[in-house]
Amino acid sequence: MKHHFHFNRIWPFALLLLSISGFSAPSFGASHSETDAYPLRDAIEFTPRDGLPNIFRKLDDGDEVSIAYFGGSITEQGGWRLQSLAWFREEYPDATVKQINAALGGTGSSLGVFRLEGDVIEHHPDLIFVEFAVNDSGVKPDEIIKAMEGIVRKIWQASNTTDICFVYTMTKSESRQLAAGKLQRSASVMEAVADHYGIPSICLGLEAADMEAAGKLIMKTDAPMTRVSGDELNEAAMMATDEQGRIIFSKDGVHPYPETGHVLYTQALVRSMEQSQYDADTLAHPLPDPIDPDNWVMAQQLTITEAMLSGPWEILSPENDQLAKQFNRRMHPIYRLQPGAELTFRFKGSKVAVYDLMGPTGAVVEVTRDGKTWKSKRMDAYCTYYRLATMDIGRNLDPDTVHEVVIRVLDEPVDRKQTLFEKNRKDVDKNPQKYEGSFFYPGGILIVGELVE
Repeated sequence: MKHHFHFNRIWPFALLLLSISGFSAPSFGASHSETDAYPLRDAIEFTPRDGLPNIFRKLDDGDEVSIAYFGGSITEQGGWRLQSLAWFREEYPDATVKQINAALGGTGSSLGVFRLEGDVIEHHPDLIFVEFAVNDSGVKPDEIIKAMEGIVRKIWQASNTTDICFVYTMTKSESRQLAAGKLQRSASVMEAVADHYGIPSICLGLEAADMEAAGKLIMKTDAPMTRVSGDELNEAAMMATDEQGRIIFSKDGVHPYPETGHVLYTQALVRSMEQSQYDADTLAHPLPDPIDPDNWVMAQQLTITEAMLSGPWEILSPENDQLAKQFNRRMHPIYRLQPGAELTFRFKGSKVAVYDLMGPTGAVVEVTRDGKTWKSKRMDAYCTYYRLATMDIGRNLDPDTVHEVVIRVLDEPVDRKQTLFEKNRKDVDKNPQKYEGSFFYPGGILIVGELVE
């Protein structure tokens, strides 16, 4: 089965990329930390394993299909996600191809396993691209296994004919290692899950890394990364190439320009899709015994109830509150807690976190779990805007013990300006009203286990 992607109809600059690609990069020593003992996998652009047998049969039959793009900010951008969607639609004009945009900037698989049902499964996808390697770069291997295995098992427990494909993006800090022939650690861990379940995987950045090593591409300009989600990440490249004729992959070394880096990502995906084969009959994906019996297949995103709250709080309504309107699709209801308010709940389980918003008016909260107390500031250096976040409360807990959590909003001042990146501090002076007040915005409880009344 052969597919042809007509780049010149959609992204003219792709013609330049195609004309200068197709070479071997020189070999460099791996750049991963010596303390990182996890064995790194060889960097291979496409590993088909058991393939994608069901989606291509439906496409060839002219059926209606839904493709879910489940990942972080690189997938959230208007880049490889929309470009690959256009390829599917162009290649299969008789089919109706719909997308499920389930990407969420600044988040990895440890949140993905909790939001999977509401953001992906309930929309009944035929194919799910899973992209979390970049945002999982600092996560321990055992937690990546637990989350990614939980994602796979949740999907196939809901529908064992849904196809899954892992995709790995990269950052500038990982490109040298990739050009040297080794995947980054997070992707190497994910490959163990892909092997066990027969899931195809695509290394989207391998060609770009080779091009950088050969001096035909630069990964970033001098701009720092000051945002992890939102439309601003889709900023167009002022120049597709620099004065030396090198392709400019991205502005910040993380989020590719839609006209350059994302086109390279799309080309890698298209080459991989062209190699995908299928049998005549629909294949039910088998569900073998898990790699880790304690994987997070039982992860739940639970609603906060009014009975859990005390002190000054309110529910934000999508009808009259912009934050609730903006994030209502992800979590509902969203609460706004003022200093003195408390959120209290009890549970049995191995992991727990709170799904909330971080932003310009984020408060300092005091968290107490099983008698241990610490503070968390719900604002960080990116917070000139609001974004979805998680506040980790406990992991690797005794699943048979009843645990109690109390989160209290403190009346503690936050130096908004100093919290932000220096580049963003002028926004406090320009829009002081945006930073007035101190609030906690919880919207759900994330738990591997169950609540206790």
